[in-house]
Amino acid sequence: MLFLRLILIASFCNAIVWLDAQAAPEKIEYAYPDISVWTTQRDADGKLKNPLVRLAQPLFEKAGIPWQAKDYPAKRMFANLREGVSKFSMLVNAPSILRNCCLVSKDPVAVVEIRVFHRKETPIISALEDLNGKSVITIRGYSYAGTLKYIQEKENQIQNYPAPNHSAAFSMFSNGRADYVLDYAFPAAEILEKSPIEDIAFSTLKKTNVYLILHKSYPDAENVMARLEEIAKTLDKEEFLNAPDITPVMN
Repeated sequence: MLFLRLILIASFCNAIVWLDAQAAPEKIEYAYPDISVWTTQRDADGKLKNPLVRLAQPLFEKAGIPWQAKDYPAKRMFANLREGVSKFSMLVNAPSILRNCCLVSKDPVAVVEIRVFHRKETPIISALEDLNGKSVITIRGYSYAGTLKYIQEKENQIQNYPAPNHSAAFSMFSNGRADYVLDYAFPAAEILEKSPIEDIAFSTLKKTNVYLILHKSYPDAENVMARLEEIAKTLDKEEFLNAPDITPVMN
C-alpha cells in the first residue's frame, strides 16, 4: 500500500513538472548585427547601444517571454535565423533570405533612413543616379541597402572613398576629400552634434521599414507573432520612427 502511494505521489509530481514545462515559454534569442545603423555609442562592455534592444525589453516583458540579446556579424546572424539557432530579430524585411524560415510582422516597428550629406552650395542628391560622376565617402561594413553596389559599378563613374567609421567619414568630408557623405541618420546626427560642420545639409536617399522577425519553429509561432505585434503597437517607438535632424553651423 505504501509502495502504491509512493508511485502515485511520484506520478503526481512528474505531472506537475510536465505541466510547468508546457506552460513556460521557450527562451528566445534576439540576434542583431554587430554594427549599427542606429548609434555610435557603446556600453561599458564595448557593445553598441542598439536602441532596438531597448525596445525588445518591454516587448518581451509584456509577452511574458524570457529572452537574451546577442550580436553577430551580419552573415552569421542571417545564418542563425535561417537555421533557428536564433529565433527573433528586428530587421529590414529580407524576403529572399528569410521568407521560408521566418514570420515577418505586418507592420513596421522602426524606419532606417539613409542620408546624403553635402555642403549647401553643392547640388542636392535626390536619387541614386544623381551620384553618377560625383565623389562620395562611404563607411566600411555597410551595404546601404544595396546602394554600395551601385556606387562600386564602374560605369557610374562614382569616386568612392571608404572610411573606417562614422567619425572618420565626416572628418574626411570636412577636409574636402569628397563632395558627399553617405550615412545613416541616427549615427550621423550623433557625430555632427559632437563635431558640427559648417554649412552642412542633407537629403534623404532611402527609407526602409524594420519589421519583427520570428522563426517558424518557435512554439506556437503564429500566435506569438500576433501577440508581439499587438504589444508593439502599444510601445512608444517615437525615437525609432523619426530620425534626428541636424542644425548646421552657418557662416
